[in-house]
Amino acid sequence: MEKKSNTMNNKKRNIILICTAAAVVLILPWILTTDYQIMVMNKVLIYTVVVLGLNFITGLTGQMNLGTAGMFALGAYATAVAATSYGISPWIGLVLAIVMGLLVGRGLGYPSLRLKGVYLALTTIGFSEVVRLVAANWVSVTGGTTGIRNIPYYSLAGYVFDTQTKMYYLFAVFVAFGIFCAYRLADSKWGRIFKSLRDNADAVEMSGVNIASCKILAFTVCAIYGCIAGALYAHFMGYINPSSFTIDLSTNFVIMLMVGGLGSVVGNIFGAAVVTILPEILRVFENYYQLIFCTIVLVGAIFFPEGWMFAGIKVIRKMVKKLRKREHITGEMGGGE
Repeated sequence: MEKKSNTMNNKKRNIILICTAAAVVLILPWILTTDYQIMVMNKVLIYTVVVLGLNFITGLTGQMNLGTAGMFALGAYATAVAATSYGISPWIGLVLAIVMGLLVGRGLGYPSLRLKGVYLALTTIGFSEVVRLVAANWVSVTGGTTGIRNIPYYSLAGYVFDTQTKMYYLFAVFVAFGIFCAYRLADSKWGRIFKSLRDNADAVEMSGVNIASCKILAFTVCAIYGCIAGALYAHFMGYINPSSFTIDLSTNFVIMLMVGGLGSVVGNIFGAAVVTILPEILRVFENYYQLIFCTIVLVGAIFFPEGWMFAGIKVIRKMVKKLRKREHITGEMGGGE
């Protein structure tokens, strides 16, 4: 009976959280006062999709991936070239980005079978730099360092998503679907295998699990999410060039994952929001805002290695316990009198 009641309470709590989150997402554009603020939130949504994918590699499987900017760039260039050079619909360009993610994921997945730790990290950095250099030098296709301009907006049945608010709601749908898929995969047998690989890969292999296919799957999922986010970014910005996809961008995605907490889907959203919004808030410090931001991240990594969100939850729980103890003691004293 207790297990059933706990399950029911968890379901009710999840429903309340989902409804609250949906309400916040719906009303947020009406709370924000400028297009610039909505634009920042659009970036949060796009980056959330990337971090949801990265979580499968670094968060669940425990393998370092510093090539996310390369995946992001490939998705962006695939749909941008298709739309501007061949007049292909952005929606078909999105499908091309997904196919690109499948190919990249499998291509990067195989080196992960032999490489670990810093060697895998260097391999993914090399991949990202190769993508950036190809984009910068393949002038006839990518436009070189001048980039690709006039990338069209998404449109559906004649309705064009040509304002920040319209794009916000479109991206929110993508994020919601991405979160749903991430939760389903993380709670499936594949998700449990990913976590097991992170904790003890040798034990998993001895259990008869094909860890090669699992690692390739994790990289493939990560690449698909990254390429989809890149496609959204291209049609959101309307212009892309190689300087947008540097190693700094890959590092930011890892920081988002770290801030939100490794392995947490909700933490992915929190991390993407904090790392995107916090530098904008700190711009009041002008030339010093990056220094302050990096210092905050460094201190957070030292004192809150499990993620800022989980650290906050622990603090709140401790405060609630102390309040309950005080109420209990006060009640006993009152009862004694």
